[in-house]
Amino acid sequence: MMHRRSFLISAALWFAGTTSLTRASTIHEHMPWSPYPSDAPRLERPGPWQFFTADEANAIEAIVDRIIPPDPQTPGGKEAGCAVFIDRQLKGPYGSGVGHYNLGPYKKGTKEQGPQSPLTPAKLYRQGLASLDEYCKSNAGGKTFAQLSADQQDDVLKKIEAGQIKFDGVDAQGFFDALLKDVPEGFFSDPIHGGNRNMVGWSMIGFPGIRYDYRDWVHHHNERYPYPPVSIAGRVDWTPHSS
Repeated sequence: MMHRRSFLISAALWFAGTTSLTRASTIHEHMPWSPYPSDAPRLERPGPWQFFTADEANAIEAIVDRIIPPDPQTPGGKEAGCAVFIDRQLKGPYGSGVGHYNLGPYKKGTKEQGPQSPLTPAKLYRQGLASLDEYCKSNAGGKTFAQLSADQQDDVLKKIEAGQIKFDGVDAQGFFDALLKDVPEGFFSDPIHGGNRNMVGWSMIGFPGIRYDYRDWVHHHNERYPYPPVSIAGRVDWTPHSS
């Protein structure tokens, strides 16, 4: 299997290459710059689950900690807020499939053709998590996925990925593919979306975030950027300067 850190770095490179740039208004002789009023991002804060039920939340927190397990250097997916990120995404436009063609025919196509399912991401997660717990209860003495040991959880996820476990009414591999996409996104997204708590994902790979000016470092090749990363919302240790 691919080592955890190699997987995360590969996922970060993919995520950076597929994330579109946000619009910004032009700065004309005034500071500080502020985002265009109609395009301001929503800041997601820790709090009650907005999509997941309590049982679903237990399962998804266990899952994200197996896809991105903690190690001595970096927190795992749960502590990094990946479950919170997915919860907020499923509650919003992503969960309901806004902007996607959702009508039939629903025929399984090639991987390059993308999902061919009548289920929105929200329904995929809801049915997938329910089926996952049903499978575990039937095959692990009545225990849910969250109640299994870490090794048992890994074994279940590996079998789903390999197509050895089937769910009723939902594509088990499609559910796993969604997890494999959404969990790294939560680990490397801007913290305003609920994941990448304290910018742990960015700190791990040395990504500086959205600092305003990099001109002093354009010609510093193969050198680690020395300053901590910055979120869209800034940094909690920053204080405004008095004029």
